[in-house]
Amino acid sequence: MNLTGIIGYPVTPFSQDNKQIDLDKLGRVIDVLLEAKVDAIAALGSAGEAAYLSEAEWRQVAEYTVQHVAGKVPVIIGIAELTTAQAVNYAQHAHQIGADMIMLSPFSYYKLSEAEIFQHYDTVASASPLPIMIYNNPATCGVDMSPAFMLSMVERIPTASMIKESTGDIQRMHKIHTLSDGKVPFFNGCNHMALEALNAGASGWCTAAPGLIGDKPKQLFDAIKQGENEKAQALFYQQYEFLEFIVSSGLAAAVKSGLALQGMDAGEPRKPLLPLNEQEQQRLQGMLDGLA
Repeated sequence: MNLTGIIGYPVTPFSQDNKQIDLDKLGRVIDVLLEAKVDAIAALGSAGEAAYLSEAEWRQVAEYTVQHVAGKVPVIIGIAELTTAQAVNYAQHAHQIGADMIMLSPFSYYKLSEAEIFQHYDTVASASPLPIMIYNNPATCGVDMSPAFMLSMVERIPTASMIKESTGDIQRMHKIHTLSDGKVPFFNGCNHMALEALNAGASGWCTAAPGLIGDKPKQLFDAIKQGENEKAQALFYQQYEFLEFIVSSGLAAAVKSGLALQGMDAGEPRKPLLPLNEQEQQRLQGMLDGLA
């Protein structure tokens, strides 16, 4: 799959009592991303509170997302599980429901060795034919994979074909590019590094931002690809404070609060996560007004 551009992340809307998923609202959240001209939808990431869903809820969100997107753009399903068996279970399900790709993260309680991480990816790859995006996000998963190790998995695992790098270290992206002679696509998962990452050759940017600020991330991506450097820099700095804020405040809480401020109730994040407080909401409102 030749994937490039903006990969949009939907939040998972809950009912008022926080006990059920509101699929009608999920559909509206997905529609907002599609209207923002994203190039793919990535369900069940950290913005989607995947770690806080039961298996039944996880399956419900995955199935509904594929059905609702209906082939308009590729659908990527995020998988970050403690056990290889559950990751296999989810990867097989993603294939059965018609997803286009999985974004696979190793998730750890015990510190994992490279041999254990490789075995995890290789086992999942053997269980599902879907292309795999190797996802390095030590802040949430507790596992930090080096560029050389991730590239070795791309070389040795046939369906592992691209990398999402979210450490916030631009040197990791330079390493991926140079060690692979520019042949392995990599994606930026760190919002406030978007300008640097795309200029470093990233194939795309994985972000929940389009759910609140429309096609501004897509405009930034297009400006860089078209060599309009001054325009790209202006677009990035216009968004920078907002991008930094939604990460530092927690993606699910920030995006859900932002949607509510814009008249779309997506419920609160699931406890122990908390919604933004009044001061944070006022700050977010000011940034959204400035980006409108």
